[in-house]
Amino acid sequence: MKKPIRKLAVVAGGASAAFALAVSPASAVPSTVWTVTPSPASITAVNSGNIVLSVNGIAMTCTKSNGAGTGQSTTGNPATVGTINSIAFGATGAPCTSLLGNVTTVATTPWTIVAQDYTAATGVTKGYIGNVDAKVTVGACVFRVTGKASGTYTNSTGALAVNSLAGELTVVSATNCGSAVPVGAKPTFKGTYLFKAGSVIPKIVGSNP
Repeated sequence: MKKPIRKLAVVAGGASAAFALAVSPASAVPSTVWTVTPSPASITAVNSGNIVLSVNGIAMTCTKSNGAGTGQSTTGNPATVGTINSIAFGATGAPCTSLLGNVTTVATTPWTIVAQDYTAATGVTKGYIGNVDAKVTVGACVFRVTGKASGTYTNSTGALAVNSLAGELTVVSATNCGSAVPVGAKPTFKGTYLFKAGSVIPKIVGSNP
């Protein structure tokens, strides 16, 4: 009786191992080749929905925002697949607002569009907006925010959805802001921009050589 039991145990163990390999997800290899089409490209961006910068629970909301930049194919990981050369928050007749009053934001550019992960099944690239640097004025309060903001880019829609993680952005200086916006505060930045390169939606595809 011992031999059949041993054989059964070996067979069962082998079957369990095979099942584990079948259901375990394959390790994704990070993309190192990034193909942007068209490339190089002049890109424009217009917000879709509100753009919101929140500091210490104070939401600063823009109903209008637009930008312009460039996109280009490149290699590496993380990899800079584009730059934002200009970005505006608010517009004539539609200023950015908050509980503290109207908000004026002046960006120091270029900001970078950095790719880190690509999912071919969905056409979505994960990464972040880097080199973020902006001076924000709310009444007498003036503060500067720097850092990065995580986001995703979807090829089918041209939507860059920015949703920064806590701690990615930091208030590095503040004047006349008191406890409302102290130095060291960690703002969040959320909003979606729709990208166009002329009349077409630019695409980002990650691959490996």
